[in-house]
Amino acid sequence: MNKLDIVKNKIITNKEDASKILHTWRFKENKIVFTNGCFDLVHQGHLSYLASAASMGNKLIIGINTDASVQKLKGPNRPIIDEYSRAFLLASLGFVDLVIFFEEQTPYELIKFVQPDILVKGSDYKAEDIVGYDIVKAKGGEIKTLDFLEGFSSTGIIKKIIKTSTK
Repeated sequence: MNKLDIVKNKIITNKEDASKILHTWRFKENKIVFTNGCFDLVHQGHLSYLASAASMGNKLIIGINTDASVQKLKGPNRPIIDEYSRAFLLASLGFVDLVIFFEEQTPYELIKFVQPDILVKGSDYKAEDIVGYDIVKAKGGEIKTLDFLEGFSSTGIIKKIIKTSTK
């Protein structure tokens, strides 16, 4: 299998395919880490956060908002980058094992499906306020928060681009 196929195979569009992979990982007793986001303009802050999340277990799954979901959350001008391109970029990272789309406003149903051992979000959340906290805690899993890398945000990048283009 070539490297392009490896990247494409990390992008999951249906739960049947994900179910087979999850079953195999659980059989092998892998510790599954889950995080989620829009990842509209991937930057150093995202990469630092995802690498740290990946180091908490054996397999990292990223739940990624679909384009429609991002628009509902961030407004009609977002996302800047389409969902498949965002997923492809994340799947290209060596420490990312799966990227799964979700349409809803929150990844609650996806977390219920994945049943991760560790749920990771940014430290701007209190652990008990993180979507999926109840699911992961009920199965004996852990909820972890990570500090963001100061000075990096997609919104900040977009504002800088707009400011630069209007000069």
